[in-house]
Amino acid sequence: MPRQPEGVVRAPAESLREAQRLLDAGMPFHAHEVFEDAWKSGPASERDLWQGLAQLAVGLTHAARGNTAGGARLLRRGADRLAGDTAAAAHGIDAVGLVSWARELAERVSGPADAAGGRPPVVDAAAEAPRLRLGPA
Repeated sequence: MPRQPEGVVRAPAESLREAQRLLDAGMPFHAHEVFEDAWKSGPASERDLWQGLAQLAVGLTHAARGNTAGGARLLRRGADRLAGDTAAAAHGIDAVGLVSWARELAERVSGPADAAGGRPPVVDAAAEAPRLRLGPA
């Protein structure tokens, strides 16, 4: 699948809609690129918000590709960045829910091996896609 075009400037609501669409389609790395554009083009006061969201998306990418240790590390890093962020509420972002989702998924993918003694199971990115915003899906 080709990468997202880089440097696209979108309004925050448009970034969130596009990233959610990509997450729901099982394309978290592409969602990461949307968040990366938002942090590079947005105000400095929102940099932690967009970077945290990008870290969650790329963490899900790693977990889905079998790099569970790297995925868990990025999920936790993104959750930590979002946990104290005040910009999320202005955009209707469910920071509390995302932090909980990321920490739970990080714990699950870094947990004990499966019953056959192998690594923790690789996750299905589409099935694990988080809801970014508060309210109905």
